Amino acid sequence: MLVSATEMLKKAKEGHYAVGQFNINNLEWTKSILQTAQELNSPVILGVSEGAGKYMTGFNTVAAMVKAMDQDLGITVPVALHLDHGTYDGCYKCIKAGFTSIMFDGSHYAIEENIEKTKELVAVAHAMGMSIEAEVGSIGGEEDGVVGMGECADPAECKQIADLGVDMLAAGIGNIHGKYPANWAGLSFETLDAIQQKTGVMPLVLHGGTGIPEDMIKKAISLGVAKINVNTECQLSFQEATRKYVEAGKDLEGKGFDPRKLLAPGAEAIKATVKTKMELFGSVGKA
Repeated sequence: MLVSATEMLKKAKEGHYAVGQFNINNLEWTKSILQTAQELNSPVILGVSEGAGKYMTGFNTVAAMVKAMDQDLGITVPVALHLDHGTYDGCYKCIKAGFTSIMFDGSHYAIEENIEKTKELVAVAHAMGMSIEAEVGSIGGEEDGVVGMGECADPAECKQIADLGVDMLAAGIGNIHGKYPANWAGLSFETLDAIQQKTGVMPLVLHGGTGIPEDMIKKAISLGVAKINVNTECQLSFQEATRKYVEAGKDLEGKGFDPRKLLAPGAEAIKATVKTKMELFGSVGKA
């Protein structure tokens, strides 16, 4: 059931759990995540980066695939189709394509320009019944060519953006896209606590969910995080399972080269990863 992310995140914040955003890259990714969410009776957010959208030939293709798959699989749990780290132009493309949620990442702009563009997109998204996420501060690492140094967000700026009426707010608290380095200092819970005090009931978003220790995840949820993004961990589990299949020579046995067989172990690995995360985030049975 395709919906905006607004209600599912409000319930998550009130219920002290988090909804997972799992990024999709192709049909197998999407199918694995949807089936796991349905099996666990969990709400879920399908994240699409601009790079992944381009890889899948465009946002129109992505929206059509997700809507058709949602229907054909008989999915009844709430599912949001969400643009991840969207540019200003990318947001409008996803609005036209029929996404149910967008993220405008204006964190690299001066706060005044971030506010101006976010305010405009909030009005457009809400008029279309869509949810919208904004960002303040910087998520470390690289995503679609955008490199962040992991600077912590200014709680006062977070309040300025939250007051624009966004449905969720991503704030840098030392989190990083991709693998975390050995010398990572950890999440700044002092910053997160200060942001929650400024933004009140606003659901907060934790990007870079791969590799964060479980105790930190649980503490972040207790401090207002209601949405956690996972991408790299699914990629790694898919890669590992596919490598084992090939190295074991399974692709050389019978019709093991058939892409439906070749990709099956990776798809099952994604399901296992998503299940583990949903159980950790506390969203199981919350649809």
